[in-house]
Amino acid sequence: MIRKWLVMVAGWLVVSVVVCAVAPAAGAIPQEKPQEKPQEKPQDKPPAYTLPEYNAYQAAAKEPNPQQRIRLLDDFVAKYPSSTLLVYAYQTYYTTYNELKNYPKTIEYADRLLTFGDKLDAGTQLQALYIRTLAFNYSFNEKAADAKEQATRARAAALAGLKVLVDLKKPEGVSDDQFAQNKKGPTALFNYTAGLASLQLKEYKAAVDSFKAALAANPNDAVTYFRLGIAYLQMEPPQSMDGFWALARSVALKGPGEAQVRTYLHNRLANYQQTGCDKLVNDQMNELISLAGSSAERPATFKIASAAELQKLREDPSSNFIADLQAGGEKAKLMWLATCGLEFPEAGGKVIEVSSASDSVVLKLFYAPTAEAMEAGAVANMEVKVEGQPEAKRIQVGDGVRFSGTLAGYDPAPFMLRWEKAKVNKEDIPEQPGKRPPKRPAKKSGR
Repeated sequence: MIRKWLVMVAGWLVVSVVVCAVAPAAGAIPQEKPQEKPQEKPQDKPPAYTLPEYNAYQAAAKEPNPQQRIRLLDDFVAKYPSSTLLVYAYQTYYTTYNELKNYPKTIEYADRLLTFGDKLDAGTQLQALYIRTLAFNYSFNEKAADAKEQATRARAAALAGLKVLVDLKKPEGVSDDQFAQNKKGPTALFNYTAGLASLQLKEYKAAVDSFKAALAANPNDAVTYFRLGIAYLQMEPPQSMDGFWALARSVALKGPGEAQVRTYLHNRLANYQQTGCDKLVNDQMNELISLAGSSAERPATFKIASAAELQKLREDPSSNFIADLQAGGEKAKLMWLATCGLEFPEAGGKVIEVSSASDSVVLKLFYAPTAEAMEAGAVANMEVKVEGQPEAKRIQVGDGVRFSGTLAGYDPAPFMLRWEKAKVNKEDIPEQPGKRPPKRPAKKSGR
């Protein structure tokens, strides 16, 4: 996923007016050759480099084959280890290694060049920091033995790149708007990389700040939203609502790795709520993705109930889940999240209809909280699928039955509660067809 994203951003700086206007081409050197026979005057300074030295570097820089170019550069450095042309040689090294997709070497020689510090002009520094940052993103392996050191150095380079960008002078002939626009790409990349490195270093608040800064420059980047979501969820305590929103925003933007991000979001939601019905997790996730797709900012009122909140609702002795579901609205939504998929050891109702199939018996029952209301009820509000108990077909209309079962679904209007994997109490099943068991009050289905 990261590699696909980097391909899209790789050209943001190198071909932009920012660098083209302020940076010399990689491998450029002073245009004047040293004279073969300089005039010998006492006041003359010694030449910065010799003609053989100059020619050796030029041969390397102009070599079209990158592998051969590296060999010529190695020969040059071995022969002239203290050359004043090393600053140009290191530029040619890192750009050549980048061409060869040897990213560790790209980073090594970009870092060597950057040791020249203030001796480098802003454009040269910026280009080296940018290519180094791309190389880190292409090659970083969080399982590497030196991953922490790599991340620390990458963050330092990214932050240095941001500083150079801030201090960069606008080139002549470039409008303010164009200059600001050209800086957005590298600003996003440097901030993203600082965030990624902070994430690896477990500095989650710093990671969040950097990712948000990257999104300010590139507000529709799905990969950055994905990383931002991870950072929020790793904070202590986790910022779950912000994390879920960022992940949903990533999915809504349909970036590279969308399916993987969707699966990750589903799993985090399921773990956060621990509801018994996976369909409810999917429904909430799809609603969340739709909302996040229309707004980058999470509304302050947006909330997803946690496992602790749902458990508290389940354990509330004053609640009656059927009454709460029938009430509708937010209360019904929360109660359904708390009860869907739960196995109830004993519920009950009055039989309105009995039907059977080859592998199950379906009872349509009416439940009410009082005996008087139960007696008067004539329209079913529960459907109970009894499995592995064929004798349940002997149950008759009007019987009161008790059963255990899993709460599997409900329709709000007309209200119908659906149970699966149910077992009827044996005492409530007639021993023979046409006979009724002794009358017992049906078990109250609420709490």
